[in-house]
Amino acid sequence: MKVSFSLKNSKSTTATLIFFTCYFNKEKKQLRYSIRKSILPNQWDYKNNKPKRHGKGLSPDRVEITTRIADYEKSFYELKANCAANGHVFDLPALKDHFDAKFGNAIKNQVKFFEVYDLYVNEKVKRKEWKPATIKRYKNVRNLLTEFEKEYNYKLTFNRINNNFFTEFTDFCYEFKDHYTNTFRRNLSLVKTFMYWSLSKNYTIKKDFVDFKKPPLAITREEILTFEELQQIYSLEIEEVRLQKVRDVFIFQCLTGLRFGELKRINRRVVFENYFMLKELKDSTKPDREIPLFSISKEILEKYDFELPLISDQKQNDYIKEIFKMAQFNREVQFTRTKGVEQKVFVQKFYERVSTHTARRSFITIMRNKGVPDKTIMEISGHSDIKTFNIYHKVSTNAKLDAVQRVFGEF
Repeated sequence: MKVSFSLKNSKSTTATLIFFTCYFNKEKKQLRYSIRKSILPNQWDYKNNKPKRHGKGLSPDRVEITTRIADYEKSFYELKANCAANGHVFDLPALKDHFDAKFGNAIKNQVKFFEVYDLYVNEKVKRKEWKPATIKRYKNVRNLLTEFEKEYNYKLTFNRINNNFFTEFTDFCYEFKDHYTNTFRRNLSLVKTFMYWSLSKNYTIKKDFVDFKKPPLAITREEILTFEELQQIYSLEIEEVRLQKVRDVFIFQCLTGLRFGELKRINRRVVFENYFMLKELKDSTKPDREIPLFSISKEILEKYDFELPLISDQKQNDYIKEIFKMAQFNREVQFTRTKGVEQKVFVQKFYERVSTHTARRSFITIMRNKGVPDKTIMEISGHSDIKTFNIYHKVSTNAKLDAVQRVFGEF
């Protein structure tokens, strides 16, 4: 790979900028980088690509310019040798970043990528624009990017957030981290949101990230309970107190459609005769939801003096599985996971697939199967988007059999 120096405008009658140039065959791109020195075209030695050293009309800055050219050449070969010795990628973004750092042609003094990332997160946190779950997700993405940088030997800078980054990061998430499509889609979306913010704040001028396409949302089979199965869990004899509490909380979710994270908002002050009021957890601009109560759900609330016995989401999920295993929900269920266009088929016991969110899905499905209008269910569940709401409704095998039997039973 050869390096050279050229003038910005060789026909200029005034001093013109001098550019470092080199061509990257693999990327099929040329780097033209201003060395921030100027010279009159008639003072330039076009054969040797440096200031003239002999004759008339020499540049008074020829020694300083020649030294600057030598500095750029030396810096170029040092970086190339260092990348080869350490197994790092030597490409156009890497060289530009190196020059920016060494010679100072940086946007906003070339603040480091992760420093800007932390500035972004701190701004959003201080302005109270994010909920705790969003803060946690951005912290997880930072850890993910740090691990990617280390494992794939890919130094992250704004100049290197390009098509090559997208390819390598996609491979890292799918192959190294074994993420599936929906996880990758969410994390990529967070990265792009950060990059848009960085662009708006002039930390970068590159827009390659705009073309990073998120994969479509993959719909994965999730298990639900039928009305009869819900009754079976409610009637199950359980001796351990910890599991009794977990079962009660799970049943309460099934009867109200609440997310697990919303349960902590219930207390005596928000409970009335046949309903309780709940402030929307995910969107504070939405009006309070009125959640109906009936004998069993009221009984559970009163049993715990209107403060449900909550534990961590993870422990709740683990203990729910214990309960369903105890109830002999051992049938095998098949589901798929998607990576890009590839699908993998998995088989697990039913009880292994149950979680706190099973309760919310079951509430919506049972209500819909009983003929309750969608608008009524959505008012209770807090859904405003019918597309998202439809994902929660799972048509059971019995419902399908009943439908066909009603239509063709007398054929």
